[in-house]
Amino acid sequence: MSIIAWTWIIVGITFALYIGIAIWAKAKSTGEFYVAAKQIHPVLNGMATGADWMSAASFISMAGLISFLGRDGAMYLMGWTGGYVLLAMLLAPYLRKYGKYTVPMFVGERYYSQAARVVAVICAIFVSFTYVAGQMRGVGVVFSRFLEVPINTGVMIGMGIVFIYAVLGGMKGITYTQVAQYCVLITAYLIPAIFISIMLTGNPIPQFGYGSQLSENGMQILGTSGGYLLDKLNQIQMELGFSAYTSGGSKSTIDVFMITFALMVGTAGLPHIIIRFFTTPTIRGARASAGWALLFIAILYTAAPAVASFARLNMIQTLNNKSYTEAPSWFKNWEKTGLVAWKDKNGDGKIQYAKGNAFKGKLAFDTNAVGPYGERVVSTPLDETSTTELYIDRDIIVLANPEIAKLPAWVIALVAAGGLAAALSTAAGLLLVIASAFSHDLIKNVISPGISEKGELIAARIAAGGAVMVAGYFGIHPPGFVAQVVAFAFGLAASSFFPVIIMGVFWKRATKEGAILGMLSGIIFTAAYIIYFKFVSPDMNKAENWLWGISPEGIGTIGMMINFVVTYVVSKLTKEPPKEVQDMVASLRYPRTM
Repeated sequence: MSIIAWTWIIVGITFALYIGIAIWAKAKSTGEFYVAAKQIHPVLNGMATGADWMSAASFISMAGLISFLGRDGAMYLMGWTGGYVLLAMLLAPYLRKYGKYTVPMFVGERYYSQAARVVAVICAIFVSFTYVAGQMRGVGVVFSRFLEVPINTGVMIGMGIVFIYAVLGGMKGITYTQVAQYCVLITAYLIPAIFISIMLTGNPIPQFGYGSQLSENGMQILGTSGGYLLDKLNQIQMELGFSAYTSGGSKSTIDVFMITFALMVGTAGLPHIIIRFFTTPTIRGARASAGWALLFIAILYTAAPAVASFARLNMIQTLNNKSYTEAPSWFKNWEKTGLVAWKDKNGDGKIQYAKGNAFKGKLAFDTNAVGPYGERVVSTPLDETSTTELYIDRDIIVLANPEIAKLPAWVIALVAAGGLAAALSTAAGLLLVIASAFSHDLIKNVISPGISEKGELIAARIAAGGAVMVAGYFGIHPPGFVAQVVAFAFGLAASSFFPVIIMGVFWKRATKEGAILGMLSGIIFTAAYIIYFKFVSPDMNKAENWLWGISPEGIGTIGMMINFVVTYVVSKLTKEPPKEVQDMVASLRYPRTM
């Protein structure tokens, strides 16, 4: 069968499974809608957390970034992994002991202020919408290639699926759906990685395979001599004008540090992950689920560098210096999506891949126009400052990897299903955060305290439905690659939530005035920096124009520091919190084992 036939079958089966689970686990109360009635087993909650955590950025985009950035791409790997450990060890037990539904609830009660709650609601919505934009783009990328529909149509299909099981099932439905999605995405990620590792090195464990020597079969596939796979990749990279794959150097040290740190502390401030620890029956269960989730996450994260290396080596060897007629079928298939393109700059009829950009700005294509070699015609101006003729969207690397390696059609379709599972699982968690922020924190606790439970549940579902529509718009008009967009969300979370949660748990003197001004100053600074360089003046988005050489992806670290300083100084200058609040903080710091 063809790839598209297999894709329809496997994606159709998985979607039917997700919708069936959502109908079976339909939420009947606000407790089930917000926190699954706190009845989720730690192992299942660990799997659900893993699916919630490993978004389209992890599944689709992270290996692509590592593949293009080499060692520097590991900042995403280190930041997200370290951040989860920070969250699980430093915050989860304390917040679980607090026992409420949402982060804005914690902020509102800890800082004894409805104004603080409203500011936290605004921050949660802003962060979540930024994050969900990356997930919807990931859905569009998958559909555009494997179901051969436009990216915008793919986003709308994803919106429909998420709408059904997020709006209907709430946290209860989402949790059990995410358990199924974790099984799908981890299987889809590992099977091609194992196949390719065996093909190139003879080692069935990809985490070890990419550090092994090429096998005879691998040398024959790549048309190269023997040696270690990474040594061969370094050699090829340097011959093309890139720095060695294992040496990094594409980013400054300070920017790598700032991005890594922003991703790490941003993790600890992400509302859709924090809320997962409220779904277990006990504090002990919250801690256990954190440990299980770390194990489930590590399986994919340790395989990502291998996938990146395999894909990079295969891609260069199958494309560079080949004529368009010799180009492999995967390239021509992806060319139809507008996510890869080639323009013959020197007129030799061969694809030249080197350092730099092939085009200036976002790609635009002449409708149905075909060039002299049969390639799709790009109307975007060429970047004459570089010799490279090839553009490849970083978000396609994992999805195209099985095609590049010429794996069976069913494996390619399975990867498509895995990418959709990763994107949709996180999108659902984020939409639930947005819905709960509107219905519980804003309507129930601020606008209409007397609303009935049924009315609150209806409001939550309406809010989730509206959030799906807005998320779809951002998925159609994203500000960057999936991982870039997600990095912006982490920066916004780092600059808004992390300081007030940490100081709220560990410093009794933190006041409502300090928290409000800290959150506002941190997120406004970070958002303004990102918006300026990504939307207002994208031509200025270069290292020489950044503050201290810090990119928009890493500026959340500075925003976090501003938040900490403002919160501390203002708290020192204002009246200390009431005694009952300070007593609550003291009790939070000693979570009982239950």
